Amino acid sequence: MGDKLGEHAVVLGGSISGLLAARMLSDAYQEVTVVDRDEFTEARGPRRAVPQGHHIHALLARGKQILDELFPGFTEELVSIGVPVGDFGTSLSWYFNGEMIKKAETGLVCVAAGRPLLEDRIRRRVGAMSNVHFRECTDIAGLTTTPDRRTVTGVRVRGQNKDDSDELLTADLVIDTTGRGSRTPRWLEELGYPRVEEEQVKMDLTYTTCDFRGPLSYDPIGEDIALIPVATPAIPRGAIFARLPDRYSISLTGVLGDRPPADHEGFLAYVKSLPVPEIYKAVRDADPLGDPVSFRFPASVRRRYERLGSFPDGLLVLGDAACVFNPVYGQGMTVAALEALVLGRHLRNRTPQPRRYFRDLAKVIDAPWDMAAGADLGFPGVEGRRTLKVRMGNAYIPRLQAAATNDPALSDAFLRAAGLVDPPQALMRPSVISRVLRPRGR
Repeated sequence: MGDKLGEHAVVLGGSISGLLAARMLSDAYQEVTVVDRDEFTEARGPRRAVPQGHHIHALLARGKQILDELFPGFTEELVSIGVPVGDFGTSLSWYFNGEMIKKAETGLVCVAAGRPLLEDRIRRRVGAMSNVHFRECTDIAGLTTTPDRRTVTGVRVRGQNKDDSDELLTADLVIDTTGRGSRTPRWLEELGYPRVEEEQVKMDLTYTTCDFRGPLSYDPIGEDIALIPVATPAIPRGAIFARLPDRYSISLTGVLGDRPPADHEGFLAYVKSLPVPEIYKAVRDADPLGDPVSFRFPASVRRRYERLGSFPDGLLVLGDAACVFNPVYGQGMTVAALEALVLGRHLRNRTPQPRRYFRDLAKVIDAPWDMAAGADLGFPGVEGRRTLKVRMGNAYIPRLQAAATNDPALSDAFLRAAGLVDPPQALMRPSVISRVLRPRGR
């Protein structure tokens, strides 16, 4: 095996988190197999296994940095095919409670590729690696273990033809990246391990997205990338209105049962209710490229694998299978990239030890979870645990956002934290707090 840790690793799920896991595993194992139920190597649009793929996705600044580290020249490749790229603080117009925060140069690059295109380009890079192989249209039947159930030895898979039988893929390591529907908690219980503790924040979110043909007769975006009125407790209807490589797109968000309609007339009426009238003016007479598409997201879920007293060797979890975030905040792909770096560190010169891995994974998830879950818990009707930390954050952050309407330094500080480049604690530095508490007229 030379300098490799093992002969074979298997990744369950071929979405972005699965592809990033395969990229890290390719350096440590002689062969890596990615198993997915979709036919996905030639996919160019939203996939059946990724129902949220129709909607606008954000790649935060730290996620873009990691993709360029793992795939040199990645951003330049996207720019070469017409993907809009700009600064997070100047190319995006951010609105909180109907007011736009001051634009500020952050030096953080925003890439407006859209989920299907971004996934396609990552898949091409990973698929070009000689030791990575894709198994499409393949269902996952279950895990195999040693007789004492202490080590996972592989996975049983099955083709999707009615005559197909189970096939065993023997593996030194299995990574579950199958997302929210991950069966690892159930598999663990069947193997005699404790139940995985879960935390949920129930916001009952609905996304509805419609694409429009460009150019627009009235275009408030221009050479920028997006207008983003963020849903807040005071103004709970939100949206992202973005310029993509080949179209314009609006993703509407409604929480606590407020469902943006999926018919064109109802969709436009919802757009008209947003606190940024320029968005309705831009699309009221625009040519839609199809019917609006809705996606319901009942709750953010964090699975606390780091709290288990025991866990089988040979199995790890990554991406939404470990923690699924409210997609409004655009954290999912970037957190998956951060988790891939954790996996890479644990693959250096040794076989990963699950309990150590999950402890480090939890450290990466903590900050984005606190920000997203905390913001959701600012809505009085959202179900979840409101700690003192959450209550303090929900008292402070709106004041920061209000002060940022006049202070570009606060815009920069907020966007660096929201982009997962700086830790949330950076917003509590004395230099930031003093600007937040400064009278707004100054």
